[in-house]
Amino acid sequence: MADPYLTIFLCALLTYGVRSGGHLLMTYFGTVHHRIEAGLNAVPIAVLSALVAPTVVTEGWPEAVAIVLVCLLSLRFSMLPSLALAVLALAMMRQIAGV
Repeated sequence: MADPYLTIFLCALLTYGVRSGGHLLMTYFGTVHHRIEAGLNAVPIAVLSALVAPTVVTEGWPEAVAIVLVCLLSLRFSMLPSLALAVLALAMMRQIAGV
């Protein structure tokens, strides 16, 4: 598996298969129970938390402050401005901290 294009293609094919299979499965069952729907709605934030949590624990204070900042900014602004401001703040904090 040294060819990166083959790896990307296989990952895309697998993703398409999983998403199509999920769609076919949901159309087969029709409506879903409200508890299953609530669980499926919670998946994106769970995945995002799993990706962000190691950074907060293992990296320095500028990364932790930037993550808290983007969380607070996203309560008021949309995602793109929140991320842009947090990245800018992270760059400045890294410059100040000398990291």
